[in-house]
Amino acid sequence: MKASPVRTRLQVFLVEDATAVRGKIAEALSAIPDVTVIGEAEDAASALTGIAQSGADVAVVDLRLASGSGIELVALLGREQPSVVTVVLTNHSGAPFRAACQRAGAHFFFDKTSEFEAACEAIETLVKQRVPPAR
Repeated sequence: MKASPVRTRLQVFLVEDATAVRGKIAEALSAIPDVTVIGEAEDAASALTGIAQSGADVAVVDLRLASGSGIELVALLGREQPSVVTVVLTNHSGAPFRAACQRAGAHFFFDKTSEFEAACEAIETLVKQRVPPAR
């Protein structure tokens, strides 16, 4: 019996309520080598279903959603899909939001405006952790 091949591309699901912003983030993340944006949602319920159905490795989540809360989504993912890495990317980056996301189980937290590059670097690091070196 053959072992199933290791998936080397990082599968990212994007949760953002603003369509234009979601498109720009998806474009930037897709430009990272070995990253595929496999789904998008604008609300927590659709995101939870989409992440489960797509087999996403990473969920990039804004705190403000069309319905539901990004913090609640992060907490649900932690309970229902603990293997999914949660990256909060938001403009609501004050200390209370950071603390709430940390309590909810977020793996990473970035300010969308001032820390976008750092968020991309964190995702690049996740790719490097899963891709075996070329021989």
